[in-house]
Amino acid sequence: MGASLISAPPIEAERWFNTDRPLALDMFLGKVVVLHAFQMLCPGCVSHAIPQARRLHEIAKGLDDLVVLGIHTVFEHHAAMTPVSLEAFLHEYRLAFPIAVDRPSPSGPIPVTMAAYGFKGTPTTVVIDREGRIVRQTFGAEDDLVLGLVLGSLLSSKPSAP
Repeated sequence: MGASLISAPPIEAERWFNTDRPLALDMFLGKVVVLHAFQMLCPGCVSHAIPQARRLHEIAKGLDDLVVLGIHTVFEHHAAMTPVSLEAFLHEYRLAFPIAVDRPSPSGPIPVTMAAYGFKGTPTTVVIDREGRIVRQTFGAEDDLVLGLVLGSLLSSKPSAP
């Protein structure tokens, strides 16, 4: 992919679910990462992005070099989307992949990671290459076939030599 790719900003999480320790993107250098940004009250997230992330996570279990991460990034309805509500949501939707809770901004409604990536809203799908660079960022429902083609291309390429 081109030299114009930018490095993925860090995930600024105030909490993680489905992992026994905080995660950081640099832990996954050498792997392809799919970051699914969602809100539990977002209809497009519930109908498309969350099922897509769950299916992709099931596929990724058999691959050593593909990681699926979620980030619950709340920019509206803050009072309804508490960690307790999110925990119940994750259980009900059977989401087993690691999910970060985006750190709230001290200066406004847009959380820190959401602002750093320039998300327009949710759902947003971000594909990060083996070198930690953003290859694709899609707002709205990402087509399964397009995502599969992007991931297939990245997974078939060899990691860069250090």
